[in-house]
Amino acid sequence: MGARLRASRIWHGTLVAIVLAAMVTQVVLVVRGGTDVNAAGGEPHEHTAVRLVRLFSYFTIQSNLLVIAAAGLLALRPDRDGRAWRVLRLDALLGIVVTGIVFALVLAPLVHPVGVAWAVNAAFHYVSPVAFLLGWILFGPRGRIDAGAVAGAFAWPAAWIAYTFAHGAATGWYPYPFLDAGALGYSRALLNTAAVLATALALAALAAWADRRFAPLPARLRAAGGPGGDHDDRHEQDRADP
Repeated sequence: MGARLRASRIWHGTLVAIVLAAMVTQVVLVVRGGTDVNAAGGEPHEHTAVRLVRLFSYFTIQSNLLVIAAAGLLALRPDRDGRAWRVLRLDALLGIVVTGIVFALVLAPLVHPVGVAWAVNAAFHYVSPVAFLLGWILFGPRGRIDAGAVAGAFAWPAAWIAYTFAHGAATGWYPYPFLDAGALGYSRALLNTAAVLATALALAALAAWADRRFAPLPARLRAAGGPGGDHDDRHEQDRADP
């Protein structure tokens, strides 16, 4: 195995360990009635089952679960490919980058965790977005973002938005203040949602361009409908990827 592939395995394996440890710690905190680092202003004292449903309703948590899955698969096989894999990896990339941007610009002033909750918050909102994005930039694999992957990747955010507003209408609870239709009204909440989706679309377009621009030649030819096989792509990628 080449040095680049070994480095990719170490990078993504370390990321999985950090984010998985944070996820387990967060679940333990919620079960014990402790801090939910996603909750602006703190969580009310609800039943444990309600707190767990709310925890896994956060876009942040779902994005970090996708990072665990995608980074874990990359740690096992850094040059993997496949239709479902392309969607999963792009979902993880877009989801965690949007998480980092929205947290830094909107939510960071609203949450003030301390102690172990501070470490969990840092892992979810800072380490995971930066490390997964850097892993994609540094190690690839390239030639994995095509039109099908982009279209498939937006199925999850669309489902999450539909669930969030339906759940909010039924319970009065929304995971983020800028989506709180009860407090803001549906027009403002939907406008805020559209702004986040527009950001995600712009990021997807940028990622697709960069993926094509820096892909090895066989992957570019295959994306354009030309010749080139998986075997050649793997060897070319070892030479071409940074």
